[in-house]
Amino acid sequence: MGSMDNTVLIPIDMQLGFDFLTTKRNNPMMEENGQGLLSAWRQLRAPLIHVRHESIHPQDLFHPSHPGYNFHPSFVPLPGEVLVTKSANSALIGTDLDLRLRRAKVGTVVLFGFVTDMCVSTTARHASNLGYKTIVIEDACACFDIRDKQGLIPARDIHRIHIATLAQEFATIMTTAALLKELPHPR
Repeated sequence: MGSMDNTVLIPIDMQLGFDFLTTKRNNPMMEENGQGLLSAWRQLRAPLIHVRHESIHPQDLFHPSHPGYNFHPSFVPLPGEVLVTKSANSALIGTDLDLRLRRAKVGTVVLFGFVTDMCVSTTARHASNLGYKTIVIEDACACFDIRDKQGLIPARDIHRIHIATLAQEFATIMTTAALLKELPHPR
């Protein structure tokens, strides 16, 4: 992957609120893979921007008054790491993320987190449309079963379809192992 100066890792919505959901999710290895990415990035001292969802609705799991607003313990930003708080699906709407990326001359964004079909996919599409090379780490993302008028749609199918459509036009899709293999050795 070469120099990491113009590449930023963006963990999206690694918050406890998803633990409160009762629907089935795919990818039980998501957190472990995300922790591997985060650890490698920190060892490289490469650019990193955390994204947190903040709901404006007091009854929501991601409202600051709810325990679900907090980060998973292994994804808490360290002192000095940048945190962007959003209230829309895209981390690039209503935040200063694009401005931060442009000021830092970032060309590539690497995304992972919750949930594949919502905030990860929306941010990836938006980043691509803004001209960033966008990489989505498929095995460090997860989503949940949903129901429509025809019945249950399994999370694994939702995840697969979103990853496939992102790969068609918006993002390079990689696994955690493949990305880690491309990273330079720590400084």
